[in-house]
Amino acid sequence: MLLAFDVGNTNIVLGVFKDGELITNWRIETNSRKSADEYGMIVNQLFQYEGLDTADVEDVIISSVVPSMLFTLQHLSTKYFNKRAITVESGIKTGLIVKYDNPKQVGADRIVNAVAALHKYGGPLIIIDFGTATTFCAVTEAGEYLGGTIAPGIKISSEALFEKTSQLPRVDLEEPGLTICKNTVQSMQSGLVYGHMGIVDYIVKKMKKELQEITKSEKPVTVVATGGLSTLIDSGVDCIDYVDKLLTLEGLELIYEKNKKVSKATNK
Repeated sequence: MLLAFDVGNTNIVLGVFKDGELITNWRIETNSRKSADEYGMIVNQLFQYEGLDTADVEDVIISSVVPSMLFTLQHLSTKYFNKRAITVESGIKTGLIVKYDNPKQVGADRIVNAVAALHKYGGPLIIIDFGTATTFCAVTEAGEYLGGTIAPGIKISSEALFEKTSQLPRVDLEEPGLTICKNTVQSMQSGLVYGHMGIVDYIVKKMKKELQEITKSEKPVTVVATGGLSTLIDSGVDCIDYVDKLLTLEGLELIYEKNKKVSKATNK
């Protein structure tokens, strides 16, 4: 089995693959104060709950946008699985041609999403990840990762309103159904949710135009959304073609397949 970790700023998504198929996945809190031993116990409990044996894990792969968590999970992999984890970082085989000014600055999750989306849907692509930040990535039909846009996520915007104002409350992120709202909670929900839908519509429209100008191609651009709030935003926009919440985990498995020979040699 393969154990995959997708570490975001808010959550860690774990997935277990057997013979290339995702058999289960979990979402836990990202907490850089937790030790490798604490996370090791959490993973062990999750495996026991699903009736899985940690001894069956043959390899571990990690994608992380939190540097301190990368070290913690690498230590977990060594101590609890006796494996040196594959980490998604500069130099790993992905099959992409990264055309960012400095490829080392591209978040690992953005690369992993691009690998999975290109494999599943083909290019040209725009990939939107609704996480702590909302990221938009452009990928050509030839597998060139061109770059993209980073915007504050809905949760960040919501917390900023709560923390930086004296009278605005913390609100649930859901559609109020109106923009002319008659109470503060709905007014905030309208601004947060519909405002983010507007951001998505505008950036996708502009990015499609730029992508077609760069590639000189008339082929339609496919838009794929992932992340916890992708379904909420998809309900109010027409520009998203597919919602794929397990995209990052599937990308990790694909990258593992490209790099497993090196991993197996290292773990002998």
